[in-house]
Amino acid sequence: MFAGDTGKPRWKDAILADYLKPAAARAKIGKVGWHTFRRTYSTLLHSFGTAPVVQKELLRHADIRTTLDLYTRAVSEEKRAASSKVARALWAD
Repeated sequence: MFAGDTGKPRWKDAILADYLKPAAARAKIGKVGWHTFRRTYSTLLHSFGTAPVVQKELLRHADIRTTLDLYTRAVSEEKRAASSKVARALWAD
């Protein structure tokens, strides 16, 4: 994706330091690293309704607990929707 001066692929840490971290700083995203992208990917897969076993395989994890416990996060909209369902169930007529 990013060729160095020799035309060969750059080292992944150089890509992170030279391109991705400065772009994140300009966008005021905050600190980013390679796991930021993996966590984002996993969370997006989850929000699109992808089965956990498929998420695990796409992320190449040996154990599904790694995928679900460390990488996948619920997004705010999903949290609000889930909370609203519980509230409606509790206060339904």
